Amino acid sequence: MTDFIRLDASDNVVTATRVLDVGYAVEGVVTRDLIPSGHKIATAPIAAGQQVTKYAQFIGLASTDIEPGDHVHTQNVEFRATEADYEFSTDLRPVAMVPDDQRDTFMGFRRDSGRVGTRNYIAVVTSVNCSATAARRIADAFGPEEMAAYPNVDGVVAFVHGTGCGMAGDGDGFEALQRVMWGYARHPNHAGVLMVGLGCEMNQIDWLLEAYGLKQGPLFHTMNIQGVAGLRRTVELGIEKVRAMLPLANEARREPCPASDLMVALQCGGSDAWSGVTANPALGHACDLLTAQGGTGVLAETPEIYGAEHLLTRRAVDQTVGHRLVGLIEWWKDYTARNKGSMDNNPSPGNKKGGLTTILEKSLGAAAKGGTSPLTGVYKYAEPVTARGFTFMDSPGYDPASVTGQIAGGCILVVFTTGRGSAFGSKPSPTIKVATNSEMYARMTEDMDINAGDMLTQGITLEEKGREIYQMLLRVASGEATKSEAQGLGDYEFVPWQIGAVM
Repeated sequence: MTDFIRLDASDNVVTATRVLDVGYAVEGVVTRDLIPSGHKIATAPIAAGQQVTKYAQFIGLASTDIEPGDHVHTQNVEFRATEADYEFSTDLRPVAMVPDDQRDTFMGFRRDSGRVGTRNYIAVVTSVNCSATAARRIADAFGPEEMAAYPNVDGVVAFVHGTGCGMAGDGDGFEALQRVMWGYARHPNHAGVLMVGLGCEMNQIDWLLEAYGLKQGPLFHTMNIQGVAGLRRTVELGIEKVRAMLPLANEARREPCPASDLMVALQCGGSDAWSGVTANPALGHACDLLTAQGGTGVLAETPEIYGAEHLLTRRAVDQTVGHRLVGLIEWWKDYTARNKGSMDNNPSPGNKKGGLTTILEKSLGAAAKGGTSPLTGVYKYAEPVTARGFTFMDSPGYDPASVTGQIAGGCILVVFTTGRGSAFGSKPSPTIKVATNSEMYARMTEDMDINAGDMLTQGITLEEKGREIYQMLLRVASGEATKSEAQGLGDYEFVPWQIGAVM
């Protein structure tokens, strides 16, 4: 491993791979400051107002004159809103599709709908915060001793949230919540579903059933606390209903399914400077491998592609798809402006400590999770993803809310890259966590499934690491437990995006 990395010949900064003392020689210049690992060093003079470039892209403007050898970070770089000149479908790289008879397989649960699951849960889904306690008590009633009699059922999980009332009965917020509820009610990782409401809330269960054509049956039930006659009786009846589902859910068996049935959420959180160098590009290569199998990768977190969206529009299969992505960026610009915020509110303090200076720099690294395949579709938050290949879903950068939307949209696995370290996990779709650097991986081995830091320390290639991630996708899809599953994470990470006024 060298002491620094230059990502493109045109860049005027390089990135330190370890702490560099004052006076250290870097590409013909001498460091004038102590440079933390992952932080940038100027290799040429950058006058105030001139562009700072990394990945051969604009990441900010010098707020003061920067001398060669200076530490380049928040103290001398400022964010400037981008005005991209968008191109559409100018960087379409053909995907070498694997023939159907040669595609990889995994052991999944094939549902009557034709969709395939990687897990076999019974879900207790709430319509409103007022029914959250009932749902938790129903799910908590099923402990290890009882569940041992149903080895093919992964568990009973309560999906509760803090909204569902005090909101408009139409518009973006209401529609997004309904899409989330429908997505979880019909998710292929659920064998059975019990929906629990209060009765008087704005987000009526009956409206959902009517709007989406949901029918009650042995493995799908609904109930309201007010109709059942109180909390205690609701909990008792809910336990009875779930207990009746368990033998039916236990009849599910894994069978060979093609990798084309996989839909994977592409996520990152607690990012650092190495996210865009190791783990994210490696995940991008895994996404390309999945796309070649006919599978689907779903990138999200719209604020975290801001400044890199022009690279994605070039990969859009047509102008309609490209313009949908641009429309999301414009919505977010307006959304942050009217709430007196800035797109540069992100990166977080932890991101900055890890070497990320502006949202533009963070986005360029985050977008790498999408690999190089064509962008085939752009979707609303929690909207069912129907296109194959590399796709994008609108969501905030807040990880639990973003992943909730991706799972509702149909993702049956999640891959989550992190540089600072994350304890995130999700249900019903398991999360594979990928560390961007070896130091953090060594500290958090109980939480990290894969170390991409060895791309720096041991010379592991992008293709090798991408293949490693892809192979783990197949194993986890077949039932192998991830580190977050082993620790029981996922019961509190269901967070529907709350859009609009609370009334």
